[in-house]
Amino acid sequence: MEVEKVFDGVFKIDSRLCTVNLVKGSSVYGEDLINYRGREYRLWNPYRSKLAAAILLGLNGLAIKEGSTVLYLGAATGTTSSHVSDIVGSKGMVYCVEISERNMRELFKVCDVRHNMLPIYKDARDVPSYSADVGTVDAIYQDVAARDQDDILLRNSALLKMSGHAYVAIKSQSIDVSMDPKEVYKNFFDKVGAVFDVIESIDIGRYDKKHLFVTLKKTRKG
Repeated sequence: MEVEKVFDGVFKIDSRLCTVNLVKGSSVYGEDLINYRGREYRLWNPYRSKLAAAILLGLNGLAIKEGSTVLYLGAATGTTSSHVSDIVGSKGMVYCVEISERNMRELFKVCDVRHNMLPIYKDARDVPSYSADVGTVDAIYQDVAARDQDDILLRNSALLKMSGHAYVAIKSQSIDVSMDPKEVYKNFFDKVGAVFDVIESIDIGRYDKKHLFVTLKKTRKG
């Protein structure tokens, strides 16, 4: 068995992506746990997580690291956000915004044992309703199924520190199923370009069809 460091807090064990489990013995979505040399690793499924997919497909950099504060928009039941929780560790914080009541019930269970995850049952468009709880963050992670993904990001950019990074899974079919995905992506970049520079983009269609994973850097105030 070989452990290879990919990014801070992100590893590969025999080519399988994983994070060090912040809560030993706890599995979030049925993922396998591997104990090796005093550490417990959680395998990270790229078919369940767009961030995992992007990393395996060659993501060049990840600014989320130990101690980071992350605003997670569209946390769902806690699959990817729990791995982000592993990465930022006990000194970091993941603010998990989710609008679905059903998802939130499952997310509460995850946050109950992971004390660096704060569940926020709000609409990601209504930033003033949770801005006081969040403050400013080092990074935004956005995975929402909505036509106005660009506007949601711009609204929440007010909570991102200058030069902070945003990681976005652009869902072309959620934005406009009738439009060519490339045109959808171009429109997204044109809109968010008022605040962000594009650092890199990765087609993650191997794991999620018609999805583009992008890294953005806040370089201007909205």
